[in-house]
Amino acid sequence: QVQLVESGGGLVQPGGSLRLSCAASGSIFSINGMAWYRQAPGKQRELVAHITSGGSANYVASVKGRFTISRDNAKNTVYLQMNSLNSEDTAVYYCAAGKSAYVMDYWGKGTLVTVSS
Repeated sequence: QVQLVESGGGLVQPGGSLRLSCAASGSIFSINGMAWYRQAPGKQRELVAHITSGGSANYVASVKGRFTISRDNAKNTVYLQMNSLNSEDTAVYYCAAGKSAYVMDYWGKGTLVTVSS
């Protein structure tokens, strides 16, 4: 089993930045792909960004150029740097990890990001 714990959420003004972190523990040797998802109020959960074990990253169109996903395999941590935040980014952000590159098997409990003035 793998445990994922997110941190770094909070309240930020429009145009501001936040960095989310997700620390993995447990059977970390089994982790391949990692990702960040988000779920806004009244909406379905959506994939925000994904990164393979080799560092190849993909993003949903709405965050391209504003968000950056990265991972530190030595620290078993994945990050999401979020810049130029707007109200549409308000959501609970979830970290996920998978034993394969693109299927997520493990989920964190989420961290709330609120973008508001």
